[in-house]
Amino acid sequence: MIKIGIVDDHQIVIDGLLALLKNEDSIEIALTANTGKEMLDLLSTETVDVLLTDVMMPEMNGLELAEMVSILYPNIKILALSMNGEGTVIDQLVQKASISGYLLKQTNARELVHAIQKIAGGGQYFPENILDALETVAQVKEAVQAAHLTQREIEVICLMEKDLSNKQIADQLNIAVRTVETHRKNIFRKTGTNNILSLVKWAYEHKIITT
Repeated sequence: MIKIGIVDDHQIVIDGLLALLKNEDSIEIALTANTGKEMLDLLSTETVDVLLTDVMMPEMNGLELAEMVSILYPNIKILALSMNGEGTVIDQLVQKASISGYLLKQTNARELVHAIQKIAGGGQYFPENILDALETVAQVKEAVQAAHLTQREIEVICLMEKDLSNKQIADQLNIAVRTVETHRKNIFRKTGTNNILSLVKWAYEHKIITT
């Protein structure tokens, strides 16, 4: 019997998962919670084999919860369930919390059960669309690393995106205008761009600028 915990800030989602899994003989739903903090409190009194967690939650999000669980209860396997299929979100969960699987909430009961069973058995479960998203993130990281941008150059890019002049950038970073000009030339060369518009597009595509 696989004991699982479910945490989601929407009770209707938990109710839906309970209905999906209630007739599955191999799975016992031991704990449910609407917040990450509540789940951590419950885990201090009763453990589970697999924790199903939402990602976007108030107060303590899925990443923060997964990080805490991976530290406090390293034997618990974590399966993230989310509406968000963005690669950077998934990559953070993999890198920082070592999650064992990731499913979109549009999944069906058969896939969910299969994922839980595989993860409980020591495996991982990342469907093809999630693997594709992770591969895209990896390619973006490689491109940024290949550009060899310095932290100062990244700061300059962020200020260039705000349409600040060289003088304004120099004043904000407390450096000489000539230094800003040198940074700009190096940035255009390293990123293979030749104007602000193409640079900003490159920066967004490669997650240098995220907001």
